[in-house]
Amino acid sequence: MELQKEQLSHLDPAAKRQVLIEALSYIQDFSQKVVVIKYGGAAMVQEEFKVSFARDIVLLRSLGMLPVIVHGGGPEVTAAIKQYGLESTFIDGLRVTDLPSLKISEMVLSGTINKEIVTNINTQGGLGIGISGKDGRLIQAHKLEIPGTDLGYVGEIEQINPELIFTLIEKHYIPVISPIGMGTDGNTYNINADTVASHIGVALKAHKIIFLTDVQGILRDDQLISAINRQETLELIEKGVISGGMVPKVKGMLYSLENGVKSAHIISGMDPHAVISELFTDKGTGTKIIL
Repeated sequence: MELQKEQLSHLDPAAKRQVLIEALSYIQDFSQKVVVIKYGGAAMVQEEFKVSFARDIVLLRSLGMLPVIVHGGGPEVTAAIKQYGLESTFIDGLRVTDLPSLKISEMVLSGTINKEIVTNINTQGGLGIGISGKDGRLIQAHKLEIPGTDLGYVGEIEQINPELIFTLIEKHYIPVISPIGMGTDGNTYNINADTVASHIGVALKAHKIIFLTDVQGILRDDQLISAINRQETLELIEKGVISGGMVPKVKGMLYSLENGVKSAHIISGMDPHAVISELFTDKGTGTKIIL
């Protein structure tokens, strides 16, 4: 809370009261509500953002919210694959994953990255616990089939079994989930983390889902779109304004909204305390998609 106090220190008493009143209304609304946060991009790489993110997550839990983190780790996986003398290939934002790449991906995602996030949360006073989609059969998947394209061990979600997450939340833990699933055939599958976050949000009946990215939000002509509806979003995808790795994020947001999640936001993870600003202020910081 020291940083939040510093951020308020320059305001006059009336302005401070207004900020606190605004925040308190949201705190009351979000109490005991699940918020799924897709954690990725530069926020996972730069040390200052790692620490501020972990601090914010612990703060959310202390205020009665129920944060659930789903993380990616594409740049780290790409770097590790390169260290092993292999190359990474992407098709429509999805990594082509052969067996050696799969083993490296699982090692990095479920091992190195997952445990670093947990460590950061625990260092800030929280109770982080790391799991993958294989634990408790959380993510049941099968091979993603695309006509004319073989992505290898890239998975498509069949079912989310959220019982383990609910158990962890009830015991006051903050779940940190890596996007690795398992098929009924026993095969392991690498699944796009944005897709995993959206499906977990639906399975948990989340109040809100937030995607952290390396940009402010959805941009059109270099201008931030603060709010956009489903039809407008699909048109921007068709026109190529929304492209590359942003497409799975936006489609994940739409899937969440169409299946019961109350609101979906995409924000910059390079803005310190962006999650707090998005949740506890009227203005917010990024793009909100509505139906």
